[in-house]
Amino acid sequence: MTAREILTSLNGSSLDAVVAARLNDRTVDLDCPVEEDASLAPVSLDSDEGLDILRHSISHVMAQAVQDLFPSVKVTIGPSIEDGFYYDFDYSEDAFTPEDLEKIEARMAEIIAADLPFTRSVLSVDEAITFFEERGEPYKVELLRDLAGETQEVTLYRQGDFVDLCRGPHIPSTGMIRSFKLLNVAGSYWRGDEHKARLQRIYGTGFASQEELDRYLALIEEAKKRDHRKLGRELDLFQINDEVGPGLIIFHPRGAMLRTIIEDWERKEHLKRGYGIVMGPQILKGELWKRSGHFDHYRENMYYTEVDDQVYGIKPMNCLSHMLIYKSRIRSYRDLPLRYFELGTVHRHEKTGVLHGLLRARQFTQDDAHILCTPEQLNDEIRSVVDFVDDAMKIFNFEYDVELSTRPDDSIGTDEEWDRATTALRTALDETGKDYDVNEGDGAFYGPKIDFKLRDALGRKWQCATIQCDFTLPERFDLSYVGPDGEKHRPVMLHRVILGAIERFMGVLIEHYAGALPLWLSPVQALILTVTDRHSPYGEEILQRLIEAGVRAEGDFRNEKLGFKIREGQLQKIPYMLVIGDREVESKTLAPRRRDGSKLDALTVDDFIALVREEAVAFR
Repeated sequence: MTAREILTSLNGSSLDAVVAARLNDRTVDLDCPVEEDASLAPVSLDSDEGLDILRHSISHVMAQAVQDLFPSVKVTIGPSIEDGFYYDFDYSEDAFTPEDLEKIEARMAEIIAADLPFTRSVLSVDEAITFFEERGEPYKVELLRDLAGETQEVTLYRQGDFVDLCRGPHIPSTGMIRSFKLLNVAGSYWRGDEHKARLQRIYGTGFASQEELDRYLALIEEAKKRDHRKLGRELDLFQINDEVGPGLIIFHPRGAMLRTIIEDWERKEHLKRGYGIVMGPQILKGELWKRSGHFDHYRENMYYTEVDDQVYGIKPMNCLSHMLIYKSRIRSYRDLPLRYFELGTVHRHEKTGVLHGLLRARQFTQDDAHILCTPEQLNDEIRSVVDFVDDAMKIFNFEYDVELSTRPDDSIGTDEEWDRATTALRTALDETGKDYDVNEGDGAFYGPKIDFKLRDALGRKWQCATIQCDFTLPERFDLSYVGPDGEKHRPVMLHRVILGAIERFMGVLIEHYAGALPLWLSPVQALILTVTDRHSPYGEEILQRLIEAGVRAEGDFRNEKLGFKIREGQLQKIPYMLVIGDREVESKTLAPRRRDGSKLDALTVDDFIALVREEAVAFR
C-alpha cells in the first residue's frame, strides 16, 4: 500500500490538505509504498514543512514554464527558502524583464490548471547523466558527476514534459497550488562562485491561501517603504558611492550622529558590566592568521597587503589582538574573568552579489568582546551575556528568537573541546529558561554559538547578537592562568557581540522604526522654524540654548512658507518642530509640534528642555 492509501483509510476522509507523509524519520511523497510496519503521519499544507514542500514544487513549475517560453534556457537549481523559493537559470540571450515574469506566471497558471502529477523515478547516476546529457542540461550533469562518488542512485521528478534532478518530496500534483507570485529577478553565480557562469535568479513565493499571499505582498510593499537605503537618502544619513567602491559606507552628519549615540550607549553599558575597553590594529602579520586558523578556514573572506616583504592580513575579526593582550602578562585565576571590549572596525571580502546597504557591507564596526575565564566561571559568564542581550533588545524595542548552532564540517579543535563548549552553551540556555532551536552544523569554525535573531516591526528576523564558546584558540595561542594549585591551566574564551555590526544594526533600526526613531536615538531631536526673517534672532538664541542643554537641535531660518518648512521637518521625521512667530517672541515661549502633526501648548525653553530629557530617559 502507499502512504496515501494508508492515511486515507486511517482518517476515513480525503487528503485535500495533505502534501506528503512522515514515514518514520523521513518525509516522503504520498505515493511512496509502505512495505513494512512503520510510523506514518500526514504532513499538512498549513505546517511549516508542508509549506516548504509546496514552495519547492512551485519552483519546479516555474522552471517548466521558463523552459516552455524560453527554450534555450538551461536550468540549474531551485530550492525553497524562508519566504518562498527561487530558481537559477542560464539564459545568455537577454535579461528577464518584469513583462517576462508576467508571461511566466501566465504559463505557470496553465500548468497548474492541467493538474499534472509529480512522479518520482530512481535512476543510477550513470543513467541520470546520460539522460540529462541527451536533454542538453550541463548543470545537472555536473551535479551528477559530483555525486558519483557519494551515491549510486538518484531521484528525478517529472511533471508533464519537465524533469528535474531532485530529492523531493513534492506535492501530489500541480493542481494543489493555489496562490503564488513571482517577485523579482537578481543576478547570481553558478554554485555561488563569481568565477563561474553568471546566472539569472527568479524569486517567487507561494502560500496555502490567497489571503496569506495578499498579507505577504502587503508586507513586501511596506518593506519597500521602510528600505533603509531609501530612507538613508531621504533622511540624509549616509551614502554608498560607486566612486568609493561597493560595500563601503560614507556617513553624513546625521548618520554619524546616530552611530555615535549607539556607540556611546555601548561604551557606557560595557563599562557598567566590568569590561575593559581595548583597541587593536587594522592589520596583523599573516603568521598570526595562520596560527588562529583563519588563513585555512576564512582566507577567502579576508584582504591581504604586503609591507616590507611581509604579508599582513587586514583583520576580519578582533579576537587575535584581544588574545595578545591577555598573553602580555602572567594571569592568575584571581584575575579572571577578564572582559575585553572593542568597537572594532573590520573588513571582509563579501561577494558583490550579497552586498546590501548597511545590512551587508565590506567595512563595518562590531561591538566585539572576548571574555577569558576559568571553566568554572563559564556558565555565569554565558548567562551574563544572555542577560546583556536581553536588556539591549528591550531598550531598542526588539523581540528575538534564540538558536544554538553546533559544529560545522569545516572546523578546528577536538571532539572533546566541541562537546564541552556545546554543553556549556546548552546548559546556560536551559538554566535561563529560554526557548531555543538547534541549528545543526552552523557554528563558527572554532566553536559552537548561540545566535539571537531579533524580530522587527514587520516580523522579519535579523542575526545580530551571538555568543561563541571557544576552547580551541586559547590552546593555539597557548593562553594560560595560574590556578589555586600553582599550576598552569587553560582558560576558555567567549567571543560575543550584543548588537553585532553597528552598521547592520543601524539598518535594522531604521527599517524597524520606518525612519521615525525614538527621541533618544534621533540625530536631530528638535527643529526650530521661524515664521519670518524678523523672528530669526530669537530663533538663533533658542537654538544656542538647546544645544548648550544637550538637546540635538537645528534651525530652519529660511524665508520660506511655514507650512512648507513644517512639511519638510515631518518628512525628515524629526520628533519636535518648534515654531517661532510674533507671539512666541513676545512671550519668550515655543510652540512645539510633534512629527505626527499634533500640537503642544506653548512652553518655555526650560520646560521644553525638561520635556526632552524626561522623554529621552523614558525611552531608554
